[in-house]
Amino acid sequence: MGKKRIVKKGGSDDSGSRGSSSRASRRKMDSGLLYVEATYNNTKVSITDEKGNVVAWSSSGSLGFAGAKKGTPFAAAKVGELLADKGALMGLKSVSVVVSGVGAGRESAIRSFASKGIAINSIKDTTPVPHNGPRAPKPRRV
Repeated sequence: MGKKRIVKKGGSDDSGSRGSSSRASRRKMDSGLLYVEATYNNTKVSITDEKGNVVAWSSSGSLGFAGAKKGTPFAAAKVGELLADKGALMGLKSVSVVVSGVGAGRESAIRSFASKGIAINSIKDTTPVPHNGPRAPKPRRV
């Protein structure tokens, strides 16, 4: 028929969420870099230290948004809030933001991150812009 669910008495088993927050809180840092990669289909956000080593990351797909909802500004805002909480546990005070991509969530992820009280020093846009490189494909004939 299917697997039987076993319910344990004596509290909830939240080991997954507790493990990630304790792992993030072990590393203490006061400033870092916030990378936002906003595509049409997803928004990925990561916090790195000054050298560029990733210490925390999340994406709208990992939060449970599926399909077209992953690329929305609402999903990006939720990702920004989650990473701001993780950064606050690490003692993060200020970040420099590096934005890449043309998706809808690029601005809302930064806004929601800043609303949690972490100062933003600078915002740099590293979206690749073509200088008319390779030849464009032929137009589709229907």
